[in-house]
Amino acid sequence: MSKKNSSVNLKNGFKDFKDLSDLFKDFKKKLDTLNKRNYLVAVSGGPDSLALAALTKSYSFKKKTKFHYVLVDHNIRKDSNREAKKVKKLLKKHLINLKIFINKRKIIRNIQAEARNARYEILINYCKKNRIKTLLTAHNLEDQVETFFIRLSRGSGLKGLSSMKALSKIDNQVNLSRPLLDIKKKFLIKISKIIFGNYIMDPSNKNSKFLRTKVRKLKRPLEQSGIKYEQIFKSIQNLALSKSTLDSYFDKIFKGLIIRKRNKIEINFKKYSELNNDTKIALINEAIKRLKKNYYDLRSKKVANLIINLNKSGFRKSCLGGCIFFKKGENLCLKIENH
Repeated sequence: MSKKNSSVNLKNGFKDFKDLSDLFKDFKKKLDTLNKRNYLVAVSGGPDSLALAALTKSYSFKKKTKFHYVLVDHNIRKDSNREAKKVKKLLKKHLINLKIFINKRKIIRNIQAEARNARYEILINYCKKNRIKTLLTAHNLEDQVETFFIRLSRGSGLKGLSSMKALSKIDNQVNLSRPLLDIKKKFLIKISKIIFGNYIMDPSNKNSKFLRTKVRKLKRPLEQSGIKYEQIFKSIQNLALSKSTLDSYFDKIFKGLIIRKRNKIEINFKKYSELNNDTKIALINEAIKRLKKNYYDLRSKKVANLIINLNKSGFRKSCLGGCIFFKKGENLCLKIENH
């Protein structure tokens, strides 16, 4: 499609395509509800994030809203910088100014998890520096179902199986919004092709050493067997409703147990010991997130192993999620591990 036609579609809210026009109207309602003056849009170069960039640009023609666009180059692959510049060029054709940030944190192990944490840290810092309250990401329906299966394979409980929330607090000052969470990927690919004519394919998406890649390959055989992703998505939504009730319960417990003191956190160990196992896991995850300002929980299995160690009479200290856990008096303490 020519640049002229793609620009027309951006300005008229994709009126030439019934399915995309309906999608844009739904997207507009979500942003109207958020009602913010400015947003940060996380861009990767894949079809999902490019579609999000296109939708936000289209929204800006309907309402005076400022969107910032940021791509984090992890510099792990040799072609990553070239790809980032290619994405910048694609967006520039539609007067979308993309800022590229190089991640300087060394990532050696747990590549996907550490890269994700580093990315969010950069995005959150950008939000704070520019007084932006809401970060938009392009997670979609397939991402949600894949996350569900990944957590199911790891033995997650209700909290994990509820997967990602459409709107959540990623930091004390920044909210994370996923306005495309109920949208199928095929529509996002269609938008990317119509507007940009191209997108970047991350080679890691096909690397079978990553669990998400293995899970992604399950979609076709599952749907051929009559197990539709839309139905799984509905089950996830129902689980999320139950989780919201559980979150209210956890919040009351966290308020009385987790005490922040400068560079460490203290937890009353006697009160901690009286909790059931699921609540202990949630408590430890929350303590780590508050100390390290991470967004995602650690794997339940790793936290469960720490809990076992904490109950041993000879326990001295243990490391988890970049934090050192140790006992001091009647408290369980944790501080950031120094490398």
